[in-house]
Amino acid sequence: MRHQGFGLSSNYFTDREYGQRPAVSETIDERVWGAIHALIDMRIGNGAFGYRFTEQCLDGDGPCGCDGRAFAQFLQAEVPWIDWPLSRNEVPETPVVLDLLEFCAKAVGEPILGSYHSYQHHYHMRWDRDAGLAAFVAEVNVLFQRNGVAFNLDTNGHAQRILPQPIAQALGWTMFRTGDTQTDSLLEYARSHFLSPKLGDRRDAMEKLWDSFERMKTLEPGTDKRAQAEALLDRAAVPGTPMRHALAEEAKTLTTIGNSFRIRHSEVTQVPIDRSEQLDWLFVRMFSFLRLLLLSSSRSA
Repeated sequence: MRHQGFGLSSNYFTDREYGQRPAVSETIDERVWGAIHALIDMRIGNGAFGYRFTEQCLDGDGPCGCDGRAFAQFLQAEVPWIDWPLSRNEVPETPVVLDLLEFCAKAVGEPILGSYHSYQHHYHMRWDRDAGLAAFVAEVNVLFQRNGVAFNLDTNGHAQRILPQPIAQALGWTMFRTGDTQTDSLLEYARSHFLSPKLGDRRDAMEKLWDSFERMKTLEPGTDKRAQAEALLDRAAVPGTPMRHALAEEAKTLTTIGNSFRIRHSEVTQVPIDRSEQLDWLFVRMFSFLRLLLLSSSRSA
């Protein structure tokens, strides 16, 4: 599981005195985009993207910088929603910016200057991939951190969401042993894809989580689904107790939510879930419930 909040701390006065801004915004605004634009411009200018898009010395003496034309051509093919040249005043959609950052992360290296070629007025270069990637990731993450953006780049340069701490804790357990391979696969898919920056991936994760709930109702021995589901609840709380009653009501409510909202089905009568924080709430509510059932029946560790 990826760690949340990777990135070098900015260590500004306000961070030290008042704490870091909560990472709650899922939109990259004009201020952050302007800095990202400048960050990319600087690395094109200093040849850092030459690690992947290498410009060769016209005299045949080796690499000498970044081939800006190749960079632009590949960018527009790999991230077709981006406009080139980048406009400082027109902010792309946030998922597109994250794709752009991942593209840049794949191309970046720390340029190391070699001999100076006086006739061509340039230095010959080589690149330290690890140092260049680490520096790029750190700079992007400071921009996100300082502006309360709920994304970061991991050590591989992949964009991920920073989850609110209670959600991160709920997702922090690591092993599913339900006895059913497909249920294990659904649970792991739901957890891993809910970390995605893309809202569509998180909707898909929600669907898989509700699918796993339906399959878990049949994990206990027997052929009667209702009796199997009751037996699973009996493992989580003593029958006849207030807790057992509360769990039964929660199971009923979660089933109703799955049928009423646009989670597992797409009928026009179902209510769409439009906001990210609503997805977070429903996902954690279901995930926590399933975790209790799995732990109580020794199907998780």
